[in-house]
Amino acid sequence: MAKATQEFGEWPIKRLNTEVIASGPKSAADMDRDQAREAFERILADEPDPTTLGAFWLANRWKRNTPEELAAYTDVMREQSVEPAEPDADPVDCGANYDGKHSTAILGVAAGVVAAAAGTPVVVHSGDRVPTQKLDAYKHVLDELGVRTELEPEESADMVDETGFGFYYQPAFNPVVDDLWERRDMMGVRTFVNTVETLANPANADVHLGSFYHLAFAEKIVDTFRNLESQDVSRVLMFQGQEGYDDIRPGSTVVAEWSDGEDLEDFEIETAEYGMDFEGEDLEVDDIAADSATITEAVLAGERDDQFADAVAVNAALRMYAREDIDSLDEGLETARETIESGDAEAVLDELRGF
Repeated sequence: MAKATQEFGEWPIKRLNTEVIASGPKSAADMDRDQAREAFERILADEPDPTTLGAFWLANRWKRNTPEELAAYTDVMREQSVEPAEPDADPVDCGANYDGKHSTAILGVAAGVVAAAAGTPVVVHSGDRVPTQKLDAYKHVLDELGVRTELEPEESADMVDETGFGFYYQPAFNPVVDDLWERRDMMGVRTFVNTVETLANPANADVHLGSFYHLAFAEKIVDTFRNLESQDVSRVLMFQGQEGYDDIRPGSTVVAEWSDGEDLEDFEIETAEYGMDFEGEDLEVDDIAADSATITEAVLAGERDDQFADAVAVNAALRMYAREDIDSLDEGLETARETIESGDAEAVLDELRGF
């Protein structure tokens, strides 16, 4: 981890705990942008005592971070840790939770490959067994598929330009945050780092796709993007995700949509109207990484005509819609199914394996 050789301001973490954020859920105050920036600068420099850091993370958790705080954390991360590599393509940045899934298949690889084959470049990123869940994420599905994942950022950008789909590996593109792994693991609960790392945007994409449990979180993330100084995201699409991941939840589901200069809009869809006429439990698997890879191979080859194939098509349509390459989800759904049937999606997977 980086050493504390830089100079800081007047707000060490212990003082922030005592005077601002850690006086209890009812009396705690929010930090201003400068205080939040200094706090994360100190954390990335390995300056706080472990007990002080744990108290700070827990206080952030109980008081809940403001968009201004999250933007400050993200800006510091981008300035001091993230090593972006921008492809020539203008991809959709998919920001799924790095700590993974525990019950249902990860469908974002298959959906991203279908979207890429249809002309919508897609970027995904994750770490390796990130706390607190330390479960399977994007990396582990790609590993099972035989796709190289431990890439340097420039290689990831080349992957996007060559195949339309790219994976960025956190230890390579966000090394100082990755160095927090042990501290985060010792916490035993999620911290704000679990949120901001999904906003790292290593490809400098203009469009972000993510998920939420409650609409208020989507509003917070959009306001975070509005407050960012380190990146220029002009469009955000978020939806209620399965297990908080970027796979849309079956059933009556809320979608939130924002473009720069406009207000956030939300609308509700019934996924059964788009072919997903089943329950979330129907997407459960025994081995997340291995079974997700097997499902991905079969769907892209056109060998499955079941709930997984239907879910992949809808999720691919959402990625196309996020980039505004289609006018409606109905159009995207038709395009996704045609792309699979033509063999183009399977061809992209072959290209990824050969990269």
